Amino acid sequence: MQFYIHSLIQKLCDRVASSTLLDDRRNAVRALKSLSKKYRLEVGIQAMEHLIHVLQTDRSDSEIIGYALDTLYNIISNDEEEEVEENSTRQSEDLGSQFTEIFIKQQENVTLLLSLLEEFDFHVRWPAVKLLTSLLKQLGPQVQQIILVSPMGVSRLMDLLADSREVIRNDGVLLLQALTRSNGAIQKIVAFENAFERLLDIITEEGNSDGGIVVEDCLILLQNLLKNNNSNQNFFKEGSYIQRMKPWFHVGDENSGWSAQKVTNLHVMLQLVRVLVSPTNPPGATSSCQKAMFQCGLLQQLCTILMATGVPADILTETINTVSEVIRGYQVNQDYFASVNAPSNPPRPAIVVLLMSMVNERQPFVLRCAVLYCFQCFLYKNQKGQGEIVSTLLPSTIDATGNSVSAGQLLCGGLFSTDSLSNWCAAVALAHALQENATQKEQLLRVQLATSIGNPPVSLLQQCTNILSQGSKIQTRVGLLMLLCTWLSNCPIAVTHFLHNSANVPFLTGQIAENLGEEEQLVQGLCALLLGISIYFNDNSLESYMKEKLKQLIEKRIGKENFIEKLGFISKHELYSRASQKPQPNFPSPEYMIFDHEFTKLVKELEGVITKAIYKSSEEDKKEEEVKKTLEQHDSIVTHYKNMIREQDLQLEELKQQISTLKCQNEQLQTAVTQQVSQIQQHKDQYNLLKVQLGKDNQHQGSYSDGAQVNGIQPEEVGRLREEIEELKSNQKLLQSQLAEKDSLIENLKSSQASPGTNEQSSATASRDSEQIAELKQELATLKSQLNSQSVEITKLQTEKQELLQKTETFAKSVPAPGESEAGMAAKTTDVEGRLSALLQETKELKNEIKALSEERTAIKEQLDASNSTIAILQNEKNKLEMDVTDSKKEQDDLLVLLADQDQKIFSLKNKLKELGHPVEEEDELESGDQDDEEDEDEDDGKDQSHI
Repeated sequence: MQFYIHSLIQKLCDRVASSTLLDDRRNAVRALKSLSKKYRLEVGIQAMEHLIHVLQTDRSDSEIIGYALDTLYNIISNDEEEEVEENSTRQSEDLGSQFTEIFIKQQENVTLLLSLLEEFDFHVRWPAVKLLTSLLKQLGPQVQQIILVSPMGVSRLMDLLADSREVIRNDGVLLLQALTRSNGAIQKIVAFENAFERLLDIITEEGNSDGGIVVEDCLILLQNLLKNNNSNQNFFKEGSYIQRMKPWFHVGDENSGWSAQKVTNLHVMLQLVRVLVSPTNPPGATSSCQKAMFQCGLLQQLCTILMATGVPADILTETINTVSEVIRGYQVNQDYFASVNAPSNPPRPAIVVLLMSMVNERQPFVLRCAVLYCFQCFLYKNQKGQGEIVSTLLPSTIDATGNSVSAGQLLCGGLFSTDSLSNWCAAVALAHALQENATQKEQLLRVQLATSIGNPPVSLLQQCTNILSQGSKIQTRVGLLMLLCTWLSNCPIAVTHFLHNSANVPFLTGQIAENLGEEEQLVQGLCALLLGISIYFNDNSLESYMKEKLKQLIEKRIGKENFIEKLGFISKHELYSRASQKPQPNFPSPEYMIFDHEFTKLVKELEGVITKAIYKSSEEDKKEEEVKKTLEQHDSIVTHYKNMIREQDLQLEELKQQISTLKCQNEQLQTAVTQQVSQIQQHKDQYNLLKVQLGKDNQHQGSYSDGAQVNGIQPEEVGRLREEIEELKSNQKLLQSQLAEKDSLIENLKSSQASPGTNEQSSATASRDSEQIAELKQELATLKSQLNSQSVEITKLQTEKQELLQKTETFAKSVPAPGESEAGMAAKTTDVEGRLSALLQETKELKNEIKALSEERTAIKEQLDASNSTIAILQNEKNKLEMDVTDSKKEQDDLLVLLADQDQKIFSLKNKLKELGHPVEEEDELESGDQDDEEDEDEDDGKDQSHI
C-alpha cells in the first residue's frame, strides 16, 4: 500500500512538472491536495518543489494557485486531526517545522507568498494568508526577519484588515498576531501603518465587549503591539486612542447576562488597560496614560464596574487590579478613588467596602489579593492618603456611636483575627500606610486598643509584640514582624517605645539564639532584622538599651557571626526573590503569601548597614556619633544660612521692584516737568509779545503795518490762506477739464453704440453697456455737485478773507491818539486782546475747513480714477463685442454660401433621378420646397440623402 501511494504521488508530480495542458496540471495538483492531509510526509517530500514551481509559473490561473497553496498548507500546518491520528504531538510539530525550514530556505518563496496576497481573488488570497500564518507559527523569528527585509512586506499584510470579506479580514488579524509576537521592529511598523485605528474600528463594528471571538483576536493583537513597547504606547496615547477605550466598559444592567465570550473579551480589555499603566513602564509614560484615563472618564467607568452588582468574580478581580495600577502613584487619580462611594444605604467609601472583602476569610483568595494590591497602590507615594488611613485609628476621629466602620478599624480587626491570611494582609496594608512617612509612624504610636473589659488599654505597638510572643502561625508572625520593621525603621521615637517594653529584647534574642527547623528560620531572620533596626536607629535615650549594650548582649547570647547568618536567611528564602520582582501580590495559594514587595526593598537597604553597625566598636560608634553631631550642626548652620540667603533674596526682589517703580515714577515726573517748562516758556513768550505791543502803542506808532504787527501772525496766516485759495482754484479748473474730457468720451461711446446690433448677443451687450454708461453719468453728476459745493466753499473763504482785511484796517484805525489817558489805553488793549483771540479762533476754523476741503478733493480724485478704469474696461468689452459680431457675420455668410451650394446639388440630383426613371415622392418635393422657407435645412438634406 505504501509503495502504491508513493508511486501515485510520483506520477502526479511528473504530470505537474511535464504536462503542457493547464487542465492536466490543475487536476494533478487537485489530486495532490486530496492526498496531502493523510499522506503529509510523502506529499511534502516529493511535491513541495513542484508546488512552488506552480506558484511561480501559473500565476494567471487562480484555481491551480489555490490548490497549490492549500496543499502546502496541509503539509506545513499541524492541525488537530493529524495529531489525533498519529497520536504523537511532538512528531507532528517536528514535521511541520522541518517542512517550514525547507520552504523558507529560499527567501524568494516567502516573498512570492507576499506578492500573492495582492491578488484579490478569494481562492488565492485566503489560502496564502493561512499558509503564511502557519509558517509564522512554526518558525516565527526566521519568517519575521524575511518579511522585515522584504520591500513593503508588512504593508501588504496590513491591507488584509481593510478586506471587505470577513473571513480574510479575521484570518489577517491572526496572521498579524503571529507576525508581531516578540518583535519590536515589526510592532512599530504595524503601529505606524494605522493598525490602531483599524483594529479599534473593527472592535466597535463587532459590538465592543459584546462582540465575538474577532474582538478577542483584535485585542490580543493590540496587546502584542503595546506590551513592553514604549514607542507604541506613546503613539497610542498621543493618537487619542485611550479615549476610544471607554465605551468598552459600558456593561449595562445586571440582567443583561454575561456570556463566556463577553467575560473573555472584557478580561482582555482590562489587561490592555494594565499594559498602558504597568509599574514596569517608564514613570513618565505611565503617569501621562493615567492622566489621560482620568480626563476621558475611563477611571470613572472602571470604578462603576467595581461597585456594580452581578459582575462575575474573575472580572471583578481583574477590574480591581486594573483600577489599582491606574491610580498607583498618581495623586489626582488617588484622590478621586478616595471619593468613590459604594451604592449602599448609607453610602460607604469604596476603600472601606474593599477592605471588608480583604479581611473576610470567606471571600476568594485571588479577590483578597487584588484588594490588598488596590490598597497598596492607593497609598503608594500618597502621604495624604496615608494620613487619612492612620487618622481613622486615632482617638479623636473614631466614631463613638459605632454606626459606621472605618478603614483603620477594619485593619485592626484583621490584624488580630483568628485567620492568619487576614493577619498578614492587614499587617502589610498597615505597613504601607507608614511607608516613607515618619509623621504617620509617630502618629500611630498614639493608637490605644481596649483588649478586654476592666483592663487598661494598651498601645497598638504593644499589642503587636504581645501577639508575636504568643507563638501564633508563621504567616501571622511574619506579617507582624514586617509591620514592626517598617514601623521602627527611620523612626528613633518608635524604637524607644519598642525598647521601653523590657520583654521585647529578651524575646528577640531568645528567638534568634535557638536552633529551630527550616520553617522557623525565616522568623529568626526577621527577628534579627528587627533587633538590628533597634540598634541602628537607636538614639541612646534609654540607658539600659543603648547601642553598645545591645551589641554586647548579641555577642554574649547569640554571637555576631550567628546573628549575621540568621539575618541572611531573609534574602536567601525562595519566596523573597519572587516577591521582589513585581509590586502585585500574585500568589498561587495562601501558603506562598510570605513576603511583600516593598518590604523586600527595605531588607535590601538595611541588611548591609545593620551588618556594619554590629561589627563596629564602641569607639567607632562614638566617632560616628560625633561625626553625626558635627554633620547635624553643619547642616543646621547651612540651613540657617540658606534661610538667611532666601530672606535676603526676597528682600532684594522687593527692593528691585521698588526701584523699578520709582524709576517709572521719576520718568513720568520728568516728562510732566518738561511739559510744564515748555508751557511756562510759551506763556512767557506771549507775555513778552503783549508787552512789546503795549510799548509800541504807548509810543504812538499806529499805522496799518503796525496794526498788522500787533496782530502777530495775522499777515502770515492771510498770505497762506490766499495761496491755498489759489491752489483750490487751479485744482477746480483741472477737475473741470477732466470732466470735459470724460463728457466727450461718453458722447463718443454713445455714437459708437448707436449702430444697431446684428444678433441677440450684441443687443444684450449694448443694453448692458448703456446701463453702465447711465451709472457713470450718475457718478459724474455726483462729482459735479461736489465740485459746485467746493466752489461755494471757496467763495465763502474769499468773503471771509475780505472780512479779515476789513477787520485789520479797522484795528489799525483804532490806534489811540497822543494824550489819551492810560485808563483808556488799558481798555483798548483789553479790546485788542479780545479781538486777537477771536481772530486766532477764526483762523483755526478756516484751517479745519481747508483740511476738510482737501480731503474731499482727494476723494473726488479717487472717484475719477475709478470712473476712468471703468470706462477703459467698457471700451475693451466694446472692442471684443465688435470683433465677435464681425466673426459671426463671416460665419453666417459662409453658411449661406454652403446652403446655396447644397440646394443646387440636391436639385441636380433630383433631375438626374427623374431622367433615369426613378420616381421622386411628393413628400421630397414638399420638403425641398419647405427648405427655402424654414431654417432647419440640415435635417432636410439628411432625409434626401437617405432616400438616395
